[in-house]
Amino acid sequence: MKMRSAAALICTGAVLLGACGPSVDLTVQAPATFPEEPGGFESATIERIVDGDTLVVRITGRTEGAGLGDALVGRTYRVRLIGIDTPESVDPRRPVQCFGREAAAAAEALVDGRPVRLVKDVEETDGYDRLLRYVYIESEMVNARLVVNGYAHAYTYPPNIRHSKLFVHLERDARQSDRGLWSPETCNGAD
Repeated sequence: MKMRSAAALICTGAVLLGACGPSVDLTVQAPATFPEEPGGFESATIERIVDGDTLVVRITGRTEGAGLGDALVGRTYRVRLIGIDTPESVDPRRPVQCFGREAAAAAEALVDGRPVRLVKDVEETDGYDRLLRYVYIESEMVNARLVVNGYAHAYTYPPNIRHSKLFVHLERDARQSDRGLWSPETCNGAD
């Protein structure tokens, strides 16, 4: 049992280096936008990563003005990251898209098992009953970090548009720098 746990730990650490799964490079940081948020957030821990833009979290607390309030605390929810879209990696109706596994691995490398803060925009949930949130580790938004490193597209979906200009700017930067999805080696450089 100890040997199996040690092997799992080694493989988990090695994912960051690409030895046990898709290679992940998250070296470019996104701007610290948490101080600019209007107020109110849920505290949560990541339970698991569904794919690059969908997480499962357990809400551990909240501040005044946060989402649905105390009704969320102690419960587990799916969270859809607002303002971004990543290639599909788990949709049973279609094949894994190019760079889908890498996007999921990037999300996992960023947040798996870590405490995060969830900030809503206008809408509480989407049509699949997922919470719609900007996800923060300290002051950096995970959504933005995935875009600037080329693991996600900017995806403007009104009325949740508070950071849409930032996402478009970060995607342009990733494209110009050939990062992730925009690299000539990725998917033959196709969008």
